Amino acid sequence: MSLLVEVARSISAIGVLRMWQRNWTIFKKIFWLATAPTFIEPFIYLLSLGIGLGLFVREIEGLSYIQFLAPGLLASTAMFGSSFETTYDSYVRMRYERTYDAVLATPLSIEDVIGGEILWGTTRGYLNALVFLAVITVFGLVESPAALLLIPLLLIFSLLFAVIGMIFTALVANIALFNYYFTLFITPLFLFSGIFFPVDALPIWAQRLAWFTPLYHVVVVCRGLVLGRLSLDILISTVWVSAIALTLFLVPIVLMRRRLIK
Repeated sequence: MSLLVEVARSISAIGVLRMWQRNWTIFKKIFWLATAPTFIEPFIYLLSLGIGLGLFVREIEGLSYIQFLAPGLLASTAMFGSSFETTYDSYVRMRYERTYDAVLATPLSIEDVIGGEILWGTTRGYLNALVFLAVITVFGLVESPAALLLIPLLLIFSLLFAVIGMIFTALVANIALFNYYFTLFITPLFLFSGIFFPVDALPIWAQRLAWFTPLYHVVVVCRGLVLGRLSLDILISTVWVSAIALTLFLVPIVLMRRRLIK
């Protein structure tokens, strides 16, 4: 607990923004090249499954399959964008490009650097999700003005996955181990969090397990607001995601501090 307090006192908002600004300055030069892969994949899912498979799938909860699918893919876009940035990209900056070593030669602290990396990972997921939200709006798949609430909420959702990704980055011994993160954590979330079929179609034990996974709650909020199906579940899921994101925020900073100092 004392270490968490020390880290919280050491982190500087100005320093975090400077690290974020460093990443943003570089990213602007390759914006479309870097954004396209994380945007194209869910777009392909939307077309191939929503329109293609949707021709053979009966209505789900009174919705066409593409209507059911689109909000879930929106949630996954935030997850993938933040996750890739705070795993592979952060690890490359730390281990191969030695960016962290260079930045730490300036007045910025370790806490500032990692806080800036988390903020940058959040930004990447958020930008990707906003683009995808615009796309499904153009496709006529947004049914309610309540979807405007997603503009701030997607920032919180992206933060959660940026934090989780950075925790794993602080722990892995080499870059090849990220395969386990995406295969054993991200992929099961993608497949079993209610994106492609209702979670209540799963066995009871699987439904209960899904409730404790982060993407499930993001899907609940995205689907409810995009379709205008407002319920208490949206509020509960929003609070759940926000609480976990804030609770875990300092954890990767502490872990990375130990790693870099060692």
